[in-house]
Amino acid sequence: MLTDRANNSSASTAAPPHVEFSKDGDRATIALSGAWTTRNVRRVDERMREIGHDNGFSSAVIDLSGVELLDTAGTWLVERLRTTFEKAGKQVTIEGQSASWGALFEAVGEAAAAPEDIVPVQHTSLLIRFLETIGKTVYAFGGDFIKSMHILGATVRGAQMKGSGRSGIRPAAIVHQIDSMGIGAVPVVVLMSTIIGAIIAQQGAFQLRYFGAEIFVVDLVGILVLREIGVLLTAIMIAGRSGSAITAEIGSMKMREETDALTVIGLNPVGVLVFPRLVALVISLPLLTIIADFAALAGAMAITWAYSGITPDAFIQRLRDAIDLSSYLAGLIKAPFMAMIIGIMASVEGMKVGGSAESLGQRVTASVVKSIFVVIVVDGIFAIFYASINF
Repeated sequence: MLTDRANNSSASTAAPPHVEFSKDGDRATIALSGAWTTRNVRRVDERMREIGHDNGFSSAVIDLSGVELLDTAGTWLVERLRTTFEKAGKQVTIEGQSASWGALFEAVGEAAAAPEDIVPVQHTSLLIRFLETIGKTVYAFGGDFIKSMHILGATVRGAQMKGSGRSGIRPAAIVHQIDSMGIGAVPVVVLMSTIIGAIIAQQGAFQLRYFGAEIFVVDLVGILVLREIGVLLTAIMIAGRSGSAITAEIGSMKMREETDALTVIGLNPVGVLVFPRLVALVISLPLLTIIADFAALAGAMAITWAYSGITPDAFIQRLRDAIDLSSYLAGLIKAPFMAMIIGIMASVEGMKVGGSAESLGQRVTASVVKSIFVVIVVDGIFAIFYASINF
């Protein structure tokens, strides 16, 4: 951006930038001349910095009457010098300024900053950084908790899809989500549960063989699968499979501003997007837990028959003696709570997606990690609670 003084002198013929600095008592004069353009200002940048750090005067006059050409870069150097003086408590006056430079100085003046305004990087100790990370994590958790309660409240309120408050539950949407998140997850749940049940049975039989108590592997597998492993493993797989899908779907709609469009046409995004998925998870996860329990017990039965010679009849008979209804319900009661946690946290992360693909990837990762972490914590809380009530 060149001023009207450039009309009489081209950039190729103008003199290079020059700075004359003089002091008269407590008053300093900085006379600028030549072409102060992007191509040339590097020649005087260091000199301008030195003048800015001179403390031998209390007031200064910046004379621009000798400047032939001036663009944004030159204006920035002048404004930086003026800001430096003012930060040091000095009175600054700019003279010889052309009327056409006013807009340029006004625009650059707000962005100009003195070097002292740049905060240097402080190297703190490892303990301080560790405590800072904990504080930021706790603060972020508080924000996520408030958003989670908002989504939970909006869902429990009755799936009010319309902004007017009228209920608009769509059974077709819920059934579709059950098919996607429930039925679609059966193969991987069965496969993983069968393998885990077989591994537990093999390792248990291997260790109990030294004590001549291989038959007790049935008790081990039955109690461990029904009370803990079945529901926990299923919830972790659903968090990785369906939770990430929920975050990706809602996040993609957030990126394309489809959630804003729902609000504009009078629909509640929570009722339209979150409610069907949350209900589907609450229905699907207990059913998947039952399937996972049977698959794990079947895998354990096959391994104990092949590895320890315990026939299926003996396995089932021992299992009936080892477990009761409380063992079955202890795991099944956890499933709806874990489903709510997975659905809410996935929805919260989806709503936090920004406008980039990188943000979407980060939110999906955070959704899976946070869901799995909270599910494990909740499982531990249930275990402590069951022990306290002798359940």
